[in-house]
Amino acid sequence: MDRLLTVAQVAELLGTTVRFPRRLIEERRIEYVKVGRHVRIRESVVAALIETSTVAPRRAPSGLRAVA
Repeated sequence: MDRLLTVAQVAELLGTTVRFPRRLIEERRIEYVKVGRHVRIRESVVAALIETSTVAPRRAPSGLRAVA
């Protein structure tokens, strides 16, 4: 079973303020669990968010050389 993280823990994991994960929740851009009035986010959901938000670097066109 995944650990359930608080909004503050998610913010620390992402290196952001608490406002960012709260906005993700408000906009329903991230899956969350509501336990009474408490909001928790599964650790695997945060990992998936990081994975899907990762942008790969562009590769240089094959005809061009890198300038050193």
